Amino acid sequence: MVDVTMTVNGVSKSGSVEGRTLLSGFLRDGLGLTGTHVGCDTSQCGACVVHVDGVAVKACTMFAVEADGASVDTIEGQADADGTLNTIQQAFQDHHGLQCGFCTPGMVMSAAALLKENPKPSEAEIRDYLEGNLCRCTGYHNIVKAIMAASGQDVAAIAAE
Repeated sequence: MVDVTMTVNGVSKSGSVEGRTLLSGFLRDGLGLTGTHVGCDTSQCGACVVHVDGVAVKACTMFAVEADGASVDTIEGQADADGTLNTIQQAFQDHHGLQCGFCTPGMVMSAAALLKENPKPSEAEIRDYLEGNLCRCTGYHNIVKAIMAASGQDVAAIAAE
């Protein structure tokens, strides 16, 4: 067993893990942060996206020991300080950017990373950025619309599909 300590959503967290424990497993099983979903364990679906030291990472492809000493942000830490939905989360709700919700945490975390890099992305840029995130329910249209709305862009001209 290896001891790890990381700052998760602004709070120092520690635990003992086997060297082979994935970051997604440590977050879910070790810390009880089940918002980080695991859909594939092969880096294909993007449901497990978290931010490690400010960079979007698929938590199923990183060992927990690799995050020792890092700052990790998960979907649980995305709400505003008063507990209300942040801008991206609210846009997903307002524009029906979710259905079953399984991919939503990874989509929101990916959207946050995109908007940090590119505050006003085009529809094509959003679709390209989300290439590593799979959604089986929405068809992506409303997810793209939600991200554009979260960036402050007018989405009224985007036709419903």
